[in-house]
Amino acid sequence: MMKREQFGANFKWGVTISAFQNEGAASADGKGPSIWDTFTENIEQIKNNDRIGEASQFYTRYEDDIALARQLGLNTFRFSISWSRILPFGIGKINQSGIDYYNRVIDCCLSNGLMPFVTLYHWDLPQALEDKGGWTNRDIVEWFTNYIEICVTNFGKLVTNWIVMNEPMSFTGLGYFMGYHAPQRTGINTFLKAAHHTVLCMALGGAKIRELQPHANIGVALSCSYIQPVNQSPKNRRAAKRIEAMLNRFYLEPLLGLGYPFDVMPALSIIKSFFKDGDKQRMVFDFDFIGIQYYFRVVAKHSLTPPILFAKEIEPTTRKAKLNSMDLDVYPKGLYKLLKFYSRYPQIKELLITESGVCYPDYLVRDHVYDVRRTRYHQKMLKQVLKAQRKGININGYFIWTLVDNFEWREGFEPRFGLVHVDFETQKRTIKHSGRWLNAFLK
Repeated sequence: MMKREQFGANFKWGVTISAFQNEGAASADGKGPSIWDTFTENIEQIKNNDRIGEASQFYTRYEDDIALARQLGLNTFRFSISWSRILPFGIGKINQSGIDYYNRVIDCCLSNGLMPFVTLYHWDLPQALEDKGGWTNRDIVEWFTNYIEICVTNFGKLVTNWIVMNEPMSFTGLGYFMGYHAPQRTGINTFLKAAHHTVLCMALGGAKIRELQPHANIGVALSCSYIQPVNQSPKNRRAAKRIEAMLNRFYLEPLLGLGYPFDVMPALSIIKSFFKDGDKQRMVFDFDFIGIQYYFRVVAKHSLTPPILFAKEIEPTTRKAKLNSMDLDVYPKGLYKLLKFYSRYPQIKELLITESGVCYPDYLVRDHVYDVRRTRYHQKMLKQVLKAQRKGININGYFIWTLVDNFEWREGFEPRFGLVHVDFETQKRTIKHSGRWLNAFLK
């Protein structure tokens, strides 16, 4: 039987939440609008026409929710800071109410025996900066490092664990290439320009933290997927390698000093048109850890579209994969394969699973949610982590997405990832079976 002690005394057991998905209070106490506040004004873009409203009310319920994390037996609490709650217009005058709020959240974590892991950017760009071009405007490097300096200066006395950015491929790919997420921009040049500036911001943001707090523990959290070809034909194997380069290498390798993955995707070299002298050096930073966020497997095949990638995913619904409620492929064994993939980079000092979670339909029956599939999912994922440790891979943390059910971006409230059920009409919290199992396991 798997036991907590097998993972090591210093293993980080955590949950992850994000400001936009949990806080609510979109205009309270001086907060400015973000691109997601703007995006969700049009409810026709959100599944089931859901209105985010007050989300899961973390802004006012943070003490209760952090106490729930303690009750589950966790030792780490990861949350993000809303840039527009600190700087309503992205730059300029600081909103002291925002500073005070996050100081209260940090104090609450510490008083509950939880180590705060602070994410500085989790997709909610101030709308005022998007109006100036957002991630496609190179000035964002200055805007972002200024924002980081404010955060570290105000919170660094009590926070030493920082995640500079969350899932850069998600917010640039979905928001600046496909137009599916905020700010709904499209085009390969738009994406590549935003992507290059994002890499610069991660590296220079990390350097700014190091300058201000030399002994900080600094990382980034990268979305990734286990990629496999539909069969072993050369063209499908090459297609899988190209998708792997985009999803698993594109944002990591420049930070490690290896540059963009032109080896399997030469056409990506058009990103060089957005370089300035010295960028190859500016893109590199020696992070203390890399956060891995794995939710699904991708089975790839060769395709004439889209250009540059020349590859497509075979939809999980057509290949009869095990699916979550978002029709994504649930494949826990892929986590070990990914950890093995990333362990080949000697530049990576430590790996953490900064997000792992699954959504299934949940039903509240007599104050109980019997979510056995979610419990089994986390058990299987932890077995993959333990397997990686036994193979010598330096993996030292597992953060569950998420603590309480929340607003899942364009998918609205329907996908439930939480260890704790939320009735969004009353905001009542109910610990699910998965949360009760976790509590018993950690004890």
